[in-house]
Amino acid sequence: MLRVPGPAFRLCDGLSRRSFLQIGGLAMGGLSLPQLLRAEAESGVGRSHKSVIMIFLSGGPPHQDMVDLKPDAPVEYRGEFSPISTNVSGMQICELLPLMAQRMDRIATIRSLVGSEGRHASFQCMTGHPVRNQPPGGWPALGAAVSRLKGPVNRWTPAFIGLSPKMRTSTWADPGQAGFAGLAHAPFTPNASGSADLALKDGTLASLGNRRELMQRLDRLRQAMDSNDVIDGMDTYYQQAFDILLSGRLAEALDVEREDERVRERYGRGSPLPAGYGDAGPLLNEYLLAARRLVEAGSRVVTLSFGRWDWHGQPHGTNFDNARDHFPVFDQAVTALLDDLVERGLDQDCSVVVWGEFGRTPRINPKGGRDHWPQVACALLAGGGMRTGQVIGATNERAEHAVERPVHFQEVFATLYHNMGIDPEHTTLPDLSGRPQYLVDHAYSKPLPEVS
Repeated sequence: MLRVPGPAFRLCDGLSRRSFLQIGGLAMGGLSLPQLLRAEAESGVGRSHKSVIMIFLSGGPPHQDMVDLKPDAPVEYRGEFSPISTNVSGMQICELLPLMAQRMDRIATIRSLVGSEGRHASFQCMTGHPVRNQPPGGWPALGAAVSRLKGPVNRWTPAFIGLSPKMRTSTWADPGQAGFAGLAHAPFTPNASGSADLALKDGTLASLGNRRELMQRLDRLRQAMDSNDVIDGMDTYYQQAFDILLSGRLAEALDVEREDERVRERYGRGSPLPAGYGDAGPLLNEYLLAARRLVEAGSRVVTLSFGRWDWHGQPHGTNFDNARDHFPVFDQAVTALLDDLVERGLDQDCSVVVWGEFGRTPRINPKGGRDHWPQVACALLAGGGMRTGQVIGATNERAEHAVERPVHFQEVFATLYHNMGIDPEHTTLPDLSGRPQYLVDHAYSKPLPEVS
């Protein structure tokens, strides 16, 4: 939380070391910025600024209506949408994704994603591992492992940031946890419960109130502390943490209102309201813009949830009703992000992955919906210097299971780690018992050769 003393707050006798240090716990899920800085000093900071933006489609998107349409399947399987051609010869996707169709040369489409444990949760998409049989301390999310191994890029931006807001279905809101990587590498979560002072409300910093007044109060706080020698003798890391929060650089990165209006219009606004049934995140396109700004500011891994993709049918609208609502918004946001990365020269260093926890049933149910289908799903990869403009894998004629090149979740993680300059075959981190743990299982530790 960011506690800014008001006029009645006595800075001398009234400000204890304990209350002052609460300024270091800003949105870290119990982590203080001093801990992060101490970890930086102890482990060393990586020089490169490779990064990952992970877009989690909470609920599981319908692969056969998005990127793996089966127009020749029986009517109860093929759905209501038609495929359209893309700018890659022979590749087709849904007619509701026309902007993406024009940019498929920038995307590697996985149609044969396997290995889902079938849970309604972001855990597997954040860690690569199932929830069951975790080592002591629990599996760290990609962002936590990267933070532990490479440290922050600079002293103003946390290495791992999760933009997902609070949701009624909390397992969808999970941005990824520190696990045995340690609390110093937990995600910075500006939209989570308990950190509303720096929440991205409607994609802005409106919840901070008048920015000028805030900065004046922070200046008074700094002056008062300096004049009363409150900071003297404090641990170096707490001084650094204090300077980070007062610098305003992270808040500036989060403030999409600072972005050029033409760029904001390209992304589209979306909506801050919970999407679908109201138990998941919003279709807020400016989260993707914020992710790009954070990567540009120095973040290594940014995760976010986008929309609600669990479309079982009436009374909440059919799978196809919901797709007509979600797909165009998704199309605009993702393609704007890809264009933005290219135009800013970030596309070779920033990897983008888009996926959900599983696919949807090939057969449409009596309510017009598609149910959970962990047997196969889809994913989109872009940027990161990867070879794109291709389809990886294939399903059978009804999109029921992979018949060519099944790709495991962990193979995608091996690829992301590789793109970050981390060797997924040999790198380990100790769990809380001290036992070294590989980042991914040995059977899946090689990056995808198709894109590497």
